[in-house]
Amino acid sequence: MSANLASALITKLAVSNHLDGEDIRAIQSLRIRERHLGAREIIVADGDRPGECCLIVEGFASRSKTTADGERQVLSLHIPGDIPDLQSLHLGIMDHDLVSLSPCTLGFISHAELTQVTARHPHLAAALWRETLIDGSIFREWIVNVGRRAALQRMAHLLIEVHERLEAIGRTRGGEFSLPITQIDLGDCLGLSVVHTNRTLQALRGERLVETDRSGFNLLDQERLKELAGFDRTYLHLTPSG
Repeated sequence: MSANLASALITKLAVSNHLDGEDIRAIQSLRIRERHLGAREIIVADGDRPGECCLIVEGFASRSKTTADGERQVLSLHIPGDIPDLQSLHLGIMDHDLVSLSPCTLGFISHAELTQVTARHPHLAAALWRETLIDGSIFREWIVNVGRRAALQRMAHLLIEVHERLEAIGRTRGGEFSLPITQIDLGDCLGLSVVHTNRTLQALRGERLVETDRSGFNLLDQERLKELAGFDRTYLHLTPSG
């Protein structure tokens, strides 16, 4: 069972890292505790002191911060193969919430086991470190997106990003991809009100750039969307280094 859960991590790490047989066997040897959650359930809360890291096997999750007056900002979206709270291995206290965006299958790996495995396999440790650096790169782009792009460009940029990340792990069909996200959550990703989010989606639909349904999106003209968003995929680092 752990080997099956680990396959999501292997697929994701292989996008941006060269994994050899020893790395793969090390990942497959991890003892991973499986757990299933519904949508909008807290995986790890701000202020928690977790003793394990969470691997997303199926479904989507988000990281967010909530202000004292209840306003939420979604900080990142996470796809199968991500370990969104990997930093908890070295930072004892969570400083944000990790929440399931959709029904999820999750795998939990103890900090003690991750520490032991990465000590024995420095190449795997470097791959996980690279994933945290890519995570930081995506954070920087999200800051620019929310802070400096107009609403239409923000939305286009986010949709292209999610498509590119899912395409890299084989989870798209042409321009179609699953992302069961509400307009409230989408607005919190982009710093937009629900009304503004709806108008922005309507504008993209009206330009025949995007189709949407309850479970996902279809990007009808990816090149026009990229041009609209000023999208440069470099920050995603979707090829192995070296």
